[in-house]
Amino acid sequence: MPSINIKDRLHQYWLLARFDKPIGIFILLWPTLWALWIAGDGKPDPLVLTVFVLGVVLMRAAGCVINDYADKDFDPHVDRTKLRPIAAGKVKPKEALIVFAVLCLTAFGLVLLMNWYTIGLSFIGAFLAASYPFMKRFTHLPQAYLGAAFGFAVPMAFAAQTNEIPLVGWILYLAVLLWALVYDTMYAMVDIDDDLKIGVKSTAILFGKRVREITAGLQVIILGLLITVGFMQYLSWPYYAGLAVAAGLSIYQQTLIFHFDKPKCFKAFLNNNWFGLAVFIGIVLAYWI
Repeated sequence: MPSINIKDRLHQYWLLARFDKPIGIFILLWPTLWALWIAGDGKPDPLVLTVFVLGVVLMRAAGCVINDYADKDFDPHVDRTKLRPIAAGKVKPKEALIVFAVLCLTAFGLVLLMNWYTIGLSFIGAFLAASYPFMKRFTHLPQAYLGAAFGFAVPMAFAAQTNEIPLVGWILYLAVLLWALVYDTMYAMVDIDDDLKIGVKSTAILFGKRVREITAGLQVIILGLLITVGFMQYLSWPYYAGLAVAAGLSIYQQTLIFHFDKPKCFKAFLNNNWFGLAVFIGIVLAYWI
């Protein structure tokens, strides 16, 4: 019997960390890989690459855990989240905090393999990741804060690879921050009715009827920033071909959210995985050629 209980606990922790839904890992991983390839001139250090890929997996999981802990009083009232382990009573809040601590400490152990600059930056990244879930109580811009947290792997990647963060690194960071703001706004459009009911804030609520125009404008800015990165790094034509595909995907996402249909808004969010992949393939081919 004890082995069955242990297996059940591990399964619930697995669900709590959302390892069963890897889309979040990919969306967080793509900009990290963009930064590592650019910082390494197409040849990222194998150790740095390994540490950052594992770090993305661990910190995304930690982010999911602390998010569910922060939302433990809200999730039971939202259709999409009421069956999550804490909301359903299958994992106690104290258990979740222990899981969160283990994930963060494991990720920090990996960071200790990097230089001191990266180790110092990791404390800022950890603070952003841990505090993000509570922002929806105080501001209508939690999606922007998420972008700051999710995108912080970009300056850390430059620091780990080159021991500095050049201007191109900060431009790429801004692009990633705005990209997260866009795709998480699409995600928030799915929950807008429940969020209004329980008093949770989001950019989907803030932007209101203008959400399509604002997200479209932000997507234009994101592509402009990525074009700037390409010029600064003298990247060849495959990079811009990747951006052209990303632009087409952005247009497709706008058609999905046009009628505020919730399933299609969620589909638009998921489609950002292909946006990230298109840009990454463009970067890899540009350096390879």
